[in-house]
Amino acid sequence: MSSQSIDLGQGRTPTVPETPIPANPTMFIADPGPVGLAAFAGTTFVLSVFNTNMASSTGINVVIGLALFYGGIGQLLAGMWEFRKANTFGALAFTSFGAFWLSYAYLIRYTDLTTAKNLSQALGVYLLMWTIFTAYMTVAAVRVSGAVAAVFVLLTLTFAALCVGEFATSTGWHHLGGYLGIATAIVAWYASMAGVTNATWGRTVMPTFTVPTSRLARRG
Repeated sequence: MSSQSIDLGQGRTPTVPETPIPANPTMFIADPGPVGLAAFAGTTFVLSVFNTNMASSTGINVVIGLALFYGGIGQLLAGMWEFRKANTFGALAFTSFGAFWLSYAYLIRYTDLTTAKNLSQALGVYLLMWTIFTAYMTVAAVRVSGAVAAVFVLLTLTFAALCVGEFATSTGWHHLGGYLGIATAIVAWYASMAGVTNATWGRTVMPTFTVPTSRLARRG
């Protein structure tokens, strides 16, 4: 008998190891929506209280800190995590409104508004841009939830009232925008509370409601 070793695997097709199916990389990332909504609601509420003249306008600079760190950076971070969660709506909404609050803080704190020949017109154009953006985001918000849709409807009306108030230099419209802003903040707080409560309890404790859509939208 030959002492030469025998290759038992000769002529066999080598076994290819199975490629493991990667897990969803976002399954262990918490929902950034509640923190983004809370940051938006809190900052909007404080500014709107001053816009209604319920608090003296001399203290409005207190909003700058909130606009920079909570409404601004807080929402911006939420928007970045929404990108990671592949949520296009949340990413666009939180990133944009985070940038809005940062731009507002810069406008109030670091811009010399005394050099503007027609400041009301300039602020009116600024608010008009945000009115347009919020209005078209409302169309997409309808497919998210009733609570989020209500936030965007109210916010659109808030921006519109403040915009008219600047163009018409009307205190009445400005105050109306403040009251609408408070309503917007309350609904946003509800949406935020529903998100964190439902996630913590692991079931629907606070409904966010579904908006009935058209037959064509359901088919899409």
